[in-house]
Amino acid sequence: METTQSNSLLAALPLDESQRWLPLMEAVDMPLGAVLYEPGVTLTHVYFPTTAIVSLLYVMENGGSAEIAVVGNEGIVGISLFMGGESTPSRAVVQSAGMGFRLKADIMKMEFYRAGPVLHLLLRYTQALITQMSQTAVCNRHHTLDQQLCRWLLLSLDRLQGNELVMTQELIANMLGVRREGVTEGALKLQQAGLIRYARGHITVIDRPGLEERSCECYLVVKKEYDRLLAPMRVQAHRSST
Repeated sequence: METTQSNSLLAALPLDESQRWLPLMEAVDMPLGAVLYEPGVTLTHVYFPTTAIVSLLYVMENGGSAEIAVVGNEGIVGISLFMGGESTPSRAVVQSAGMGFRLKADIMKMEFYRAGPVLHLLLRYTQALITQMSQTAVCNRHHTLDQQLCRWLLLSLDRLQGNELVMTQELIANMLGVRREGVTEGALKLQQAGLIRYARGHITVIDRPGLEERSCECYLVVKKEYDRLLAPMRVQAHRSST
């Protein structure tokens, strides 16, 4: 059974905040392809994935899309709510099915405006998420599809337990904003190199160090920033709860 401790942000809450939040959290199923929010629509909830992964997509007028960030058990979906925007031009779609928790929008805003540990934790997470968005834009412009695919796989794995992703090539192509044929070719190269095994929508990473070596610097930039900003908060929360 999933608990709030399965999400790193929720686990980083000090004991007092955690006990206050727990009765207010609602466990939710997050099936593949579920849309958590659409562009321009006022958010009703924020989501804390535990075993699911959510893609934040920018959707063009012609229907094309590209992923600008990925959120899993390290974070929260819906930062625009407490940043004062109420809505966002992006779409949030479940890219890997699983579970999570959600909290009503008015409660989230009230908790944020209490200031203190919750505010600082959420602002640190937001900075880390902005780093991921910025690095994704740079990566998509300057690095090869092969490198982008490695980065995407590694970021997704960091937000799941285990070494397997359930993901079709078509969905990956939509996330990266490229043609499906490009993803097919890239996945084949990684499989021939002995880094992954791909079959019927299941991607199993069998050589993670090799995948990291083949990726561009963008993955490590994002990972180091998440660790720098959020690890100290988790340690502090752990100490305050013991």
